[in-house]
Amino acid sequence: MNLVKFENSSALDIALVNHVAERLSESIARCGSASLVVSGGRTPKGFFHLLSQHPLDWKNVTVTLADERWVDPSNEASNEKLVRENLLINKAAKASFVSLKSAALTALEGEDCIDKALSTMGRFTVVILGMGDDGHTASLFPGSDALSTGLDLNSKKNCLSVTPLDAPHERMSMTLPKLLGSQEIIIHICGANKMVVLERALAGQDRHEFPVRSVLHQTETPVSIYWSL
Repeated sequence: MNLVKFENSSALDIALVNHVAERLSESIARCGSASLVVSGGRTPKGFFHLLSQHPLDWKNVTVTLADERWVDPSNEASNEKLVRENLLINKAAKASFVSLKSAALTALEGEDCIDKALSTMGRFTVVILGMGDDGHTASLFPGSDALSTGLDLNSKKNCLSVTPLDAPHERMSMTLPKLLGSQEIIIHICGANKMVVLERALAGQDRHEFPVRSVLHQTETPVSIYWSL
């Protein structure tokens, strides 16, 4: 695990854009295509805007989300809306996007459709995750009924529906094995409180207490943490 610290979020965003763009470009040169998994929230907005302006061969890049709220893509709570308005603009408007939301009424009813869509993407080039104050990542929440299935490395599921205990809206989340099916994972976090959570996560082993430990304490996929105040 590689921990990279920055003095401010602007410096982090610039470094993260350069790193991700390099990895995507390498994949396009080697394989003809690349894939990027991103997360929602306020933290990645600056990164999204900078990356959207980078002169990549975007028509050969596919973007998707690590998790999504089961709301219409026009809803302010939608991660897809966030990505479309902040990343899939400028030069990045040419990228393809795989949605984690379908027309199904519930996330459970939509699992099969989203699972099939994700199965077409193969191994991801880069996965960028966040981390909640409760130690969750993607929508793998401590205490949720879906957590054991989501963390099961023997599961053949790419995604699963999640009902958070303390957050609104049903979710669709990638499973741990699907997230680890990447060439590289980056955890993007900001703030002193997130460093406290990270230190607690690194100090323990119980994955159900802090699900992010499932990403931090594994050797299958290289992990870097980009942090700033």
